[in-house]
Amino acid sequence: MRPTPKQLVAVWVEAFNRGDAAALAAMYHVEAVNHQVTETPVVGRPAIQAMFQREFAAAKMVCLVENLFEDGEWAILEWQDPLGLRGCGFFRVVDGLIVFQRGYWDKLTFLRQHGLPIPRD
Repeated sequence: MRPTPKQLVAVWVEAFNRGDAAALAAMYHVEAVNHQVTETPVVGRPAIQAMFQREFAAAKMVCLVENLFEDGEWAILEWQDPLGLRGCGFFRVVDGLIVFQRGYWDKLTFLRQHGLPIPRD
């Protein structure tokens, strides 16, 4: 039986908090799009896995669920991290896989909190 969008995102949060890029990637359709609005969209399961591997290597990230909603094919996640950063994510789930994800969060605050370099344009 396929998980509902809400159930899948709950499992996604568990894998994210373990820093498990392979488990996360397995939840995406092979041609999925992950668009964190502060970044260029990432297309395809291999590229999404590589993105998570890079991110987990750069910073310790933890997702604390504030709210998790479901509406049809969509799961909507409001989250915070232990440092106080907040954001939200929208996940479209079709046939038990994430086909599209969009996330909104403050990149400048994230970089400062984790002592990462701030890009200069």
